[in-house]
Amino acid sequence: MAPISTALGVTGMPGLTAYHGLLAVGRPRPGDTVLVSAASGAVGAVVGQIAKMNGCRVIGTVGSQQKADYCIQELGYDAVINYKTEDVFARLAEAAPDGVDIYFDNVGGETLEAALATMNTYGRIVACGAISRYNDAELRPGPNNMFLVIARRLKIQGFIISDHEAHRSAFEADMTRWLAEGKVRYRETVTEGVENAPKAFLQLFTGNKIGKQIVRVG
Repeated sequence: MAPISTALGVTGMPGLTAYHGLLAVGRPRPGDTVLVSAASGAVGAVVGQIAKMNGCRVIGTVGSQQKADYCIQELGYDAVINYKTEDVFARLAEAAPDGVDIYFDNVGGETLEAALATMNTYGRIVACGAISRYNDAELRPGPNNMFLVIARRLKIQGFIISDHEAHRSAFEADMTRWLAEGKVRYRETVTEGVENAPKAFLQLFTGNKIGKQIVRVG
């Protein structure tokens, strides 16, 4: 049985978000190339692993070498781009020479713009989050290549996971089996003490965590 803490992560809302977002919205097919932003996070890590189970080639974007190593060595990603040290546009074109079929977007901003530039005709963009923009004091323009949505006949679909509770039973059955079989791995970043909850919250935006951020209060 998985630890109770996983109810906040891989077996809970983040896991269900990844499961429904990729399978019901993205609709992966064997041979697809899937790009996942925030690839080492609680949602992104699960998206990447489910995509691999569905026969896809998976590319992730992360913000540190530690996260890149985790995605490659533990999660099975085929390629990872460090957006803090690499040119995302250039590296994505190199990592996906045949284009991207599905982009699972957790961050928005420049990564979304790079994804649009690399999407294949009839590609699907799963709009899950835009964390790179949440704390902006002023709205920034962009992406400036939205015309590609028309030119490449792209589908962009947002979703709110609370609308899709009907999928929970299937998700729980599948995820329980995948964890038992070792097909899905996860990490938790645990902060001790409720007094440190503000620090833990800020780590969601600074990127100083891997997997699900949890505060242990007792």
